[in-house]
Amino acid sequence: MTIYIALLRGINVGGNNIIKMKDLKKMFFNMGIKKVETYIQSGNIVFQSDNAAEKLQSLIHEEIKNTFGFSVPVILRTAAEWNEVMRNCPYQEDLKEGESIHLTLLDKEPLIEVIEQLLRFKSESEECYIRGKDVYLYLRKSILDSKISNQLQKLKVPVTSRNWKTIKKLEAMIYNMEKPS
Repeated sequence: MTIYIALLRGINVGGNNIIKMKDLKKMFFNMGIKKVETYIQSGNIVFQSDNAAEKLQSLIHEEIKNTFGFSVPVILRTAAEWNEVMRNCPYQEDLKEGESIHLTLLDKEPLIEVIEQLLRFKSESEECYIRGKDVYLYLRKSILDSKISNQLQKLKVPVTSRNWKTIKKLEAMIYNMEKPS
């Protein structure tokens, strides 16, 4: 069994695309997935499955559409990929007040020319590191003031972002799921 992390984009934001986590968990169970854990209301799901990632991503996307009546991007990572995400973060976690680290997870690697265009928006108050399907942001001010984070939707691939606190919590959930019962 492989441990997966599914991250949904754009649910429970501003009263749109509302999905209660207990209903989302029930949907996963109805798909035949038995070990399912969710974290906060923004669509973070840790679960185990024997299915391949591409098949699962498609199944989850379609089941959300069928169950809840709307379509949202689903970004999927395995526990092994998540461990790489954690290891590859280039920024220190000892942050000063107002600083933050965010991770944007991409469905697939963007074209190099799109990455180069994105990096032109970087300002003095932010840093950006792109590795494969992951974009790390180090912000010295609020993400609301970030020029580069506003451009991430222009990467021409489905994306979703989480703050580092959420990323670390999902890591802990993976660890707990990996422990023998």
